[in-house]
Amino acid sequence: MTGGDPQTQAAIEAATSVLAGRRIAVLTGAGVSTDSGIPDYRGRGAPVRTPMTVEQFLASDSARRRYWVGSHLGWNAFAAAAPNAGHRALATLEERGLLTGVVTQNVDGLHVRAGNRRVVELHGTMRRVFCVHCGQVFDRRDLAARVEEENPWIRVPERIALGPDGDVLPESTDGFRIPVCTVCAGMLKPDVVFFGEYIPAEKFREAEQLVLTSQALLIAGSSLVVNSGIRLLERARRRRMPVVIVNRGATRADARATVKIDGGTSEVLGVLAEALPALSS
Repeated sequence: MTGGDPQTQAAIEAATSVLAGRRIAVLTGAGVSTDSGIPDYRGRGAPVRTPMTVEQFLASDSARRRYWVGSHLGWNAFAAAAPNAGHRALATLEERGLLTGVVTQNVDGLHVRAGNRRVVELHGTMRRVFCVHCGQVFDRRDLAARVEEENPWIRVPERIALGPDGDVLPESTDGFRIPVCTVCAGMLKPDVVFFGEYIPAEKFREAEQLVLTSQALLIAGSSLVVNSGIRLLERARRRRMPVVIVNRGATRADARATVKIDGGTSEVLGVLAEALPALSS
């Protein structure tokens, strides 16, 4: 890692030492995607945002209208975001057989696009939309085309202030037709876990199994404010697995990490991908 301070260099060397020779599970948060142009909620300089809760979305036509306008305005930029060096480093590590897989709190699908094959999307994905009444699933790209057909007046600005979930704060929602299910005319919801909503039990079990079948846990780009991340970290600690955290700034679990690296995920993960040796057969 060129130009790094001695403390960061020492932390990376310590992390390489504790991860070497072990099959690694990875947990990622929004900090992994900031270099792809998707901001996070809690990182340094992040704007103050008040995310919509699931109760608001389900109970209010005006809330749903506000959500779909803002989400549509941000969709093209969000969908166009490309995997960065951190995503590619994790895909390389999995290809080399060092990773058991990636558990991510992100909904951007960038780990899949980078080439990771085993990805557990804890909070769902923006790629899909489903009907809360009949369960029909729709591709988000198809829904975006339908939104524009039903709202021909809507114009996506060239420059937008993209939010962490790919949304934009709309100036107005007047006249917007909320998309509905084409099968039953029911309410559509993005296939993501809203604030105030529980992660599906089977999805958490899948993430838990990935961690429990590994020998080390690498956490990248998460402040670990969300309880699901802390629960997975504690599963690893109970197994006496080493835990390495890579994040700019403090996290909720720094004191519980075997090694904490205060640095950007793109650069640090790239260094780790180069430094970690192949597993002995």
